[in-house]
Amino acid sequence: MDEEELKKRTKQFGLRIMKLVAALPNTPQGRTVGGQLVRAGISVGANYRAACRSRSKAEFTARLGVVEEEADESGYWLEMIIEGKLMKARLVEPLLTEANELVAIMTSSRITIHKKQLADKKNTTRVQKSKSTIKNQKSKIT
Repeated sequence: MDEEELKKRTKQFGLRIMKLVAALPNTPQGRTVGGQLVRAGISVGANYRAACRSRSKAEFTARLGVVEEEADESGYWLEMIIEGKLMKARLVEPLLTEANELVAIMTSSRITIHKKQLADKKNTTRVQKSKSTIKNQKSKIT
């Protein structure tokens, strides 16, 4: 899945969350859970979009962590809706599945990027050590 497809997917997730929240009962519980869910659910796409505009790999990784957290929080609120019997489980479960899939995607991406950063850092350190050794050898020759 490329960046544009994931942008669309996270945006659709937010739109689906908005529709679900609009269908919640107008009770103190429904309003409270709905308010929390709509904030977390919509921020998944917004934060992913921000991650795509990151200026560095470190910033990108950190922002993916935020996306992961917001998707996981969305999953929590969806579970509360199901377990609190605010809506029928069959209506909520597809969104809960999507939230869990988004968490898995972001977690996997973040781990992959982190491993690559560690490998790059290790390779850079080796190259720098090699260069400094060569400089020292050259200076001894001249």
